[in-house]
Amino acid sequence: MFFDRPESGELAVLVHLELSAVDSPEDPREFEELALSAGADPVTFIFGQRAKPDPRTFVGRGKLEEIQQAVKEHGAELVIFDHNLSPSQERNVERELRCRVLDRTGLILDIFAQRARTHEGKLQVELAQLRHMATRLVRGWTHLERQKGGIGLRGPGETQLETDRRLLRARIDSIEKRLEKVRRQRDQGRRARTRAEVPTVSLVGYTNAGKSTLFNRLTDAGVYVRDQLFATLDPTMRRVELPSVGGMILADTVGFVSHLPHRLVEAFRATLEEAASATLLLHVVDAAADDRLHLMEEVQLVLEEIDAADLPQLVVYNKIDLLAAKEPTIDRDADGVPRAVWVSAVTGAGCDLLVEAISERLGEQMVRGQLLVAPRHGRLRAQLYEINAVKHEAYRDNGDVELELVLPRGDLQRLLAPYADAGDGPQWRASE
Repeated sequence: MFFDRPESGELAVLVHLELSAVDSPEDPREFEELALSAGADPVTFIFGQRAKPDPRTFVGRGKLEEIQQAVKEHGAELVIFDHNLSPSQERNVERELRCRVLDRTGLILDIFAQRARTHEGKLQVELAQLRHMATRLVRGWTHLERQKGGIGLRGPGETQLETDRRLLRARIDSIEKRLEKVRRQRDQGRRARTRAEVPTVSLVGYTNAGKSTLFNRLTDAGVYVRDQLFATLDPTMRRVELPSVGGMILADTVGFVSHLPHRLVEAFRATLEEAASATLLLHVVDAAADDRLHLMEEVQLVLEEIDAADLPQLVVYNKIDLLAAKEPTIDRDADGVPRAVWVSAVTGAGCDLLVEAISERLGEQMVRGQLLVAPRHGRLRAQLYEINAVKHEAYRDNGDVELELVLPRGDLQRLLAPYADAGDGPQWRASE
C-alpha cells in the first residue's frame, strides 16, 4: 500500500543471535513456535554469537554471507530474525539478501493480523501495524524525488514519502478515535458490573498455557482452541454461576509473550484493561514447561505494564496430565487461603477444585446470614431473588419470612439502606 517490497513467502530461514549485552535473551524454541504459528515453513535455523549487534546489518558481514548462502541453497523467500531490527538494519539486510526480511515485532504483528476476528481486534491490529510501518516508510521510496511538474504530475510539492506519512497519520488518528469509543463502551460495561456487584475473574498467562481450553471447560463457550501461540486474540466473556457465591464474569484474554512489543501493549490496552479491572486474576501456567518460573516472571512484567500486578491472583498450574503422578490439589497458605490449584483443562481433572478455590477467594467479599422480612417487604424479597442471593427461606406463623442469604456486602448495604431509619424494618443477623 505504502511502499514496494519483495513479495513474501512461506519458506523461511530463521536467525537467532546470542548477544552477551542482553540480560534476558529470547528463547529459540519459542521463536520457532512463533514462526510456525505465523504459517512459515522453516527450512533452516542459523545461530550465532555477538557481543552487540552490528549497527548496519545486525549480524555482521560473515553471518550475513552465511544467511545469503542458506537463502540460495533452500530457495527461501523469507528471513525472520528473532530480534527487533531498526528500519535501516532491516533495509540493509533486505538489500543484501534480495528477499523479504521480518523482525520479531513484525512476526508477532503478522500472527495477530491472522488471529483477529472481531471488529475491535482488527482495529487494534491495524493500529499496531501502522505504527510499526510508520518507521519503515523510507525503504520503498528511495527511487522517487520530489514530485515533478507537468501535465498530470503537478502535486502539493511533497515527496511521495511525505504524502504517505500524512495519509498514515490520518488513518492512525481515525483508528485511535474509534478505539477510544470502544474503551468508553468497555468502561460503561465495567461500571455497570461494579454497580451490580458482579465480580470479574480474568484469565491471564503466557501464550499457549491453556487459558482458552480452561475457559471452555468452565463455561462451555466453545472458544477457538489450538496448540499454537496466540490462538486467542479477541477477548471473550461469559457469566458463570458459582455455588455459595452467585454469578461472576469470566474473561478470556490474549496471551502474553516475552518482550511483547510495546506498541502491541498500547494497541491492545482496551482489551488488557479487562484484566486490569478484574476482581481476581487466574494466572494460568503451563505446569509441564521446563522454564515455567521464567514464563511466570514475564507475565508479571506485562501485568506491571498495564497496572494489574497488585490485583489478587490465584495461580492455576495447568496440563498436569503431562506430568507423571501429579494429582489435582489446592495449595494453601498459612491462613488456609487458596493460592494455587493444579488442574488439567483437557481432561477436566481438578476443575472442581478450581471452582471451589475461586468461590473461596471471591467469598472473602461475601456476607452470609439470615434476614427477617415482613409481608410488606415483598419488594425487598423480590430484589434479593433477582440477584440470586436467597439460598433458603422459611415462613413463620405470623407471615414473616426468614431468608438465608449469601451476597456481596455492597449489595446488602444498598438494599437495606432505604430501611435504615425504620424502627420496624428488616432484621439482619450475620452467620458466625
